[in-house]
Amino acid sequence: MSSKSKPLFSSSLGKKLIMSLTGLFLCSFLVIHLIGNLQLFKNDEGYAFNNYAYFMTHFAPIKVVSYLLYASIIIHAVYALILTTKNKAARPIGYNQSAGNENSKWNSRNMGILGTIILVFLATHMQNFWYQYKFGTTPYIEYNTEVATGNRQTISSDELPATYDGVKIFENNGVETVQTKDLYKQVAYTFQNPFIVLLYVVAMAALAFHLIHGFQSAFQTIGFNHRRYIGFVKSVGIWVFGVIIPIAFAAMPLYFFFKGL
Repeated sequence: MSSKSKPLFSSSLGKKLIMSLTGLFLCSFLVIHLIGNLQLFKNDEGYAFNNYAYFMTHFAPIKVVSYLLYASIIIHAVYALILTTKNKAARPIGYNQSAGNENSKWNSRNMGILGTIILVFLATHMQNFWYQYKFGTTPYIEYNTEVATGNRQTISSDELPATYDGVKIFENNGVETVQTKDLYKQVAYTFQNPFIVLLYVVAMAALAFHLIHGFQSAFQTIGFNHRRYIGFVKSVGIWVFGVIIPIAFAAMPLYFFFKGL
């Protein structure tokens, strides 16, 4: 007798499970990415942030994780589109005539719109920073730090010799020299554009609403919804992923826009 049951990952439940797992992985990345990007607020001419950027793009395990990240974004978006299309096709004719707030919250009904805004933001973000850092014209900077005193001097890309050839870290006569791409300057320059700043702020608002619903929903999908701890999950989703993280990310473009070059 042949079975008519579908394989788990081809069923709607399986697709929701994959979306939940990829979504939680992306949430964990947001926390790590935020910690690294907070280096932007240090008053050190980008020293900490540029070292962080170099580490994230050259440390082999991180590079492997980055490929998993890209795959998770694509899988999450594709499965979201599939489920949204399938759900719309399955709705009864009178569904759209019912009062939306009586059935679900606004953000849960508009996850597709919120996700689209986030995707546009991600494409812009990758082009402005990841692509420019890897293949574009990101300027260079040199930091010279006296090991004994911690005093640091910088040499900008305009002052570097024509033979300058990339990232180096070495020490000579008690002075540590770090020569690296100046992604900090790239960030500062990019966030002088008010339209990009506005896109980032709007995207972080969309991210907040997306995660307030998505974080708790992901835990429910994987079965982590016992009344003993679902309140904690909901609080983390709202306050950490719906408030603190989006506000912190939104503060970065605003900081550089009002600070100026």
